[in-house]
Formats: sequence, C-alpha cells, structure tokens
Amino acid sequence: MNADSPTIPKSTLTGVLFVLFLRMIAISCFWFGLQYWAMLVGYSLIGAGRFDLLSLPWKVASTSLAVLFPVAALGLWLAVSWGPVIWVLAAGGQIIMYGFLPEIFGANKLIILLHAAVAVIYAVFRFLLWQEKRRRRQQVSVDLP
Repeated sequence: MNADSPTIPKSTLTGVLFVLFLRMIAISCFWFGLQYWAMLVGYSLIGAGRFDLLSLPWKVASTSLAVLFPVAALGLWLAVSWGPVIWVLAAGGQIIMYGFLPEIFGANKLIILLHAAVAVIYAVFRFLLWQEKRRRRQQVSVDLP
C-alpha cells in the first residue's frame, strides 16, 4: 500500500541526531526533576531538604524546578516547540541560583557549564537544520519567466 502523501521529506542525519540530542537532554531533565522531588518529600539528603524545613528562597526555587524540569523533559522528548522554552526557564533558574546567588544556594559551576554547553549545542543544531531547510528550498524553487 502506498503512502497517502509521497511528498513528505525524509529525515536527514542532522534531524535524527537533533531528536536524539533532545531526548538525551529530556532524560537528564527528568532526572533533575526527580532529584528535586526527592529532596522536597524528604527522600534524599537524609530528610534535610524537606519542603517544611527549607528557607523561603529554597522553597520557591526547588518547587519551581521540581515542576519545570519534568515538563521540559516531556516537551523535549516529544520534540515539540515548547520543550526547549521550558528547558530555558528551568536552566535559567538554576543558573541564577548557582551563578548569581551563591550566598543563598551555594556555587555549582558544573551545572552552569553543562547548561551553557547544552545551549551551544542546541544553537548549532538549529543553525544546521536551518541551513538544510534553506538548501532544500533552493533546490525545489522554480523560476518562472
């Protein structure tokens, strides 16, 4: 049986690698979300990170990130447009926490470096996909007199 629409473009290697990259980031976002939830319910940190024991800045940050990271993971896994947007919010929150407010949250340069590396790799993938789309569009265009 033939496909209904034979003009569907095939996925390129860059597109497949991009989706694989998004799914790897989705797994790490889900892991971050699970860590924040484990902290909030007292499962990790020997119960010292329970919600009722946290200071107000930690309550705001940890609950926000406990929600944002799993939602970002879902969006990244499905490769939908809002997934990277939610990831930017969550990663930005952690960068603000550990980069600009180390006196409250402590310093964690590794998290900042990893988020920056993911952002750069994402930007490179988007640029390469844009180039492929532009090249494909130029090949198909027809010049009429």
